[in-house]
Order: sequence, then C-alpha cells, then structure tokens
Amino acid sequence: MNAYTLLPFIVLIAAMFLMTRSAKKKQQQAVEMRNQMQPGSGVRTIGGMYATVKEVNEDTVLLDAGPGVDLLFAKNAIGAVLSDDEYNRIVHGIEHDLKSDADLVPDDASSLTETDETDGSAAAAAASDDKIDLGKKDAAEAKAEDEPKKSDGDSDAK
Repeated sequence: MNAYTLLPFIVLIAAMFLMTRSAKKKQQQAVEMRNQMQPGSGVRTIGGMYATVKEVNEDTVLLDAGPGVDLLFAKNAIGAVLSDDEYNRIVHGIEHDLKSDADLVPDDASSLTETDETDGSAAAAAASDDKIDLGKKDAAEAKAEDEPKKSDGDSDAK
C-alpha cells in the first residue's frame, strides 16, 4: 500500500478524533455548570421551562416553578444556569439598566414633536396646516381618470 491510499483513512480518523474531543469538552462544561447550581439560582430546563432551584441533590434538582409548584428534575435536564439579571429579565420582565431614566424613549411620541417656542420660524412652519400633496388622489378624481374619455365621434352603441 502506498501513502495516497492511506491518506483518506488518516484524515477520517483525525476528523473523528477532533469531533469527539470537542463533544467531550462541551459535556465537561455542562457537568461543571450543573455542579455549580445552588438554591436560589435561576435555571432553564432543556424543555424551555424557567424556574428557581430550591434544592440540589446528587442526581436530581427540586425546582420552584411558581407559587406552590415544586418539580423534581434530573440534573441532566437543566439546560442552562442563568445569571440573576438574565433570569429577572426573562421571567419577570425586569430590565436592569444602569443608565438614567432621562435616556429612556417615551411611551408616546408627543414629547418628540414638541417645538421650542423661541424659534418662531421653525414653530410657524411646523404649525402650518397647509395640505401637502403626497401624490394621492381623491376617489372621485381617480375614478374619473380611469374611465376612457369620449371624443366627439364616439358613441355608446356599436
């Protein structure tokens, strides 16, 4: 056998080795993440349910999914341990923002359209009620233009 016939097999074995190595690395990270769980941590299960860890055992986790709802899950069913800020943002809708309230966008657009009273020309231009032609036509005008125009020699009866 020469080296060219063995090359595809060598490449295949190397690719398999690299894939299994990365999979083992991901499994180790997941096990480490699950071992770091402690009561009070927010978690997401592999099914997409968000809950708070109530108790951690060797192979199981007791989760508090709501008032009076305790669920027992296998540790392997925990997909992610979330930070407190992320858990509160997802579950409770609480945004943890360090910016001041002045930087927030208002709920309505009225504050965005207010003009300064000292600038008379800009205020007058903004306050004018002149109609602006946007290229739209009234329904009567559009209907009249759609109908064919009759000339002197044309008649309805043919």
